Order: sequence, then structure tokens, then C-alpha cells
Amino acid sequence: MTNLITLQQRAQQGEKLAVLTCYDASFASLMANAGVDAILVGDSLGMVIQGQRSTLPVTLTDMVYHTRAVAAGAPDTFIITDLPFGSYQASPEQALISASALMSAGAHCVKLEGGAVMASTVAFLTQRGIPVCGHLGLLPQSVNTLGGYKVQGKTDAAAQQLIADAELLAASGAAMIVLEAIPATLAAQITSSIAIPTIGIGAGVDCNGQVLVLYDMLGLGKPPRFSHNFLQSANSLHEAVTAYVDAVKTANFPTEQHSFK
Repeated sequence: MTNLITLQQRAQQGEKLAVLTCYDASFASLMANAGVDAILVGDSLGMVIQGQRSTLPVTLTDMVYHTRAVAAGAPDTFIITDLPFGSYQASPEQALISASALMSAGAHCVKLEGGAVMASTVAFLTQRGIPVCGHLGLLPQSVNTLGGYKVQGKTDAAAQQLIADAELLAASGAAMIVLEAIPATLAAQITSSIAIPTIGIGAGVDCNGQVLVLYDMLGLGKPPRFSHNFLQSANSLHEAVTAYVDAVKTANFPTEQHSFK
């Protein structure tokens, strides 16, 4: 079974980590057989499964349900689950209760959004045996504050803040950090400045790994610019996921076309 130490060792040895979102047992089993390193049970399910306009309506009950389904389909694959909006921001104690529910459902790591403001929560959780994945850059749960789904870290000040946030999260015990929709050069700087893996989504090829929303990778709906339709040139869903894993592992995805300057 893949575990956190395994993933960190792979990244340290220069192997790219291929991650995909998943929300059910059938796709989880397919991903495990296709060689995905880790599965993210993302609160993106609010948009791609529930038809919501953002991730904000997703509840902890929703995340527990989908985590349990994914864990049943891929029992030997490392599972990261998003802490949904409103389930962890109030206090570290609230985060512990929510994270415990997700871990009991089958998650091996929980993901939360935010930089310095979440550092004490990251430390609180990790000190109690709960691995944490940070999330910096475009924060979908803060879409109303950010004014939409926009590229982050474009100014010098914003870039320096993201670097400082990443270093602080790492120092607080975060196991890895997702970098979303930031300039590729900035993502490379962050990756080289911390000792834990970075997982990019619209953050360039120099991150230690990549993650995409499953439905975007299959070309469903209106995929963002940083995604790619791997089903278009495949003969099956399994072949599409395998092609994604191979493209990530060989650093053929993302290309400049899928990155921001």
C-alpha cells in the first residue's frame, strides 16, 4: 500500500506524483489499476457531481460519504480528502473533529486552504497524528474574496507572500502542498524552497506532482485552461487515466500551454 512516506520518498528521488480527484468506488478502482499515486476526494464534487456553482455548499457529511466510497474502491491507494468550507476555519479543535471524521471514513490525509492563518491548525492536527496537505494560490473556498477564479501571485508582493506561506506551512508540519493557478516560475521557486512535495494544478511542470479534476481530464463540461482532455486520444477510460499518469511521470504534462506566466 502506498503511504505518505512512500510518496515523499518518490518526490525526493525525482519521481513525479500523479494525482487525480475521485468521488466514487468505480473510478477509484480504475485509478488504482492505472497507477495513480494518490487520489484526492475534492470538494470539487460540489460542482462536478452536485451541480453547484462553487465548492462552498459542500458539507462534511458529503465528504465523509464520498471518502468512504473511494476508500472502498481503492483500499491500497493513498487518499487525501478536502476539509470542506466551514468545517475547520473556526478553530484547531473544530478542524480536529472534522478531520477525525474524514480519517475514520478512509482518508489518509486531509487538505485545507490558506497560508499563515492556518499554520497553527496544521501544527495542531499533525501533532495529533493527522497528516495535512496545504493549499495555496487560487483558493476555491475563498472565491468570493478573490473576486472569482483568477491566477494568484502575479505581483512581487503576492509572490513573496505565497513563498512565505509555503515555508510556514512546511515548518508547521504540512506533508505536502497543492499550488493552484500561480505562475510556473513562482511554483518552481516554492518547490525548491521547501522540503515537502508540491502538487501543481495550473502551476507548471516543475512541481513535484500534478493533480487534475477527473471530469476536466476527461474533457467534460468546460475544463479550465490548465487542464487537458486525455480521453480525446484514448480508446477507454482506463487508457485515458494511464495516459495522464504517464504524461505526468515523464514531465510531458503540463506544457507551457497549460501554465501561467
